Amino acid sequence: MSDITFKNTRFEPDLVDFHGIAQQMAKSVGYTADMAVEKQLAQLLRLRVAQINACSYCLILHTKAAHDQGIHPAKVAHLQSWQESTLFSAAEQAALGYCEALTDYTPAAFASLHEAMTEYFAETEIAEAAAIVINMNLWTRLKLAQGATPVLES
Repeated sequence: MSDITFKNTRFEPDLVDFHGIAQQMAKSVGYTADMAVEKQLAQLLRLRVAQINACSYCLILHTKAAHDQGIHPAKVAHLQSWQESTLFSAAEQAALGYCEALTDYTPAAFASLHEAMTEYFAETEIAEAAAIVINMNLWTRLKLAQGATPVLES
């Protein structure tokens, strides 16, 4: 990511530090946090939220982070179509469904998807997965509000 920078098109960076605000909020559920949720699954959830919300900043950052976490490149490339895939375990599928339902809240589906999580995850892990998804939704909204637009440096 060293050849890509981001231009803030909506706010003056010297006046509003959106990145700093988001960093403060992310300390407890960011990708350096110590959690019960498996690190690769947490990264898949972050990347899926970035995809759903079409956040360029988060897509670039979390695609790289997924590769750095050792997630197979085919899983990263195929994440958007996880429902049509055999690359994801049943537990990952339950978590991704939960992630999508929480990101684009659909009351009718949410309760059953939350219940499906209990088959694979302890209550603490479910709460952490929810926090990861909520945190990523916050990050994507902040970066979209900021207008974080990628610029390829030549």
